[in-house]
Amino acid sequence: MSKKPTPHTPAAPVTDAAERPATLPGRLTGAAALTALEGLALAGLGLYMLFVGIAGHPDSPQQAETGGITLLGLAALPLIAARGLRLGRRWSRGPALITQLMALPVAWTLWNTGGAMRIAAVALALAAVAVAALLVNPTATRALGIGPGDQAR
Repeated sequence: MSKKPTPHTPAAPVTDAAERPATLPGRLTGAAALTALEGLALAGLGLYMLFVGIAGHPDSPQQAETGGITLLGLAALPLIAARGLRLGRRWSRGPALITQLMALPVAWTLWNTGGAMRIAAVALALAAVAVAALLVNPTATRALGIGPGDQAR
């Protein structure tokens, strides 16, 4: 049996070195972690609502199932943004900031319901403000290649 020579194919696609920073600043890693935590919380709440809609006895099963599916869909935005931030992708800053802007009215609504929801409201508002502050920090914007002299990637 003779072995035929195979053409050399690279194991991984070649990427531009400028596209991925060597190390991400802690601010960007923190923003990615908090954004992922928000996405996971949304996904968990969505799964809970879907489960209650299917297996539980809610007042309106259809409303619970629809709410659960909606929350699962909404959870995709912060989770994708968090992954992009973790990889140092420039495009990920926009969806991450949009997530934080959407979280603030939700926190206000939770605050106005009172009771134990106020704890969730404070946690959500603090996380949203912290992530927004981390993302507009000059260290994070430089790491993402966002600035007056930077070209689009």
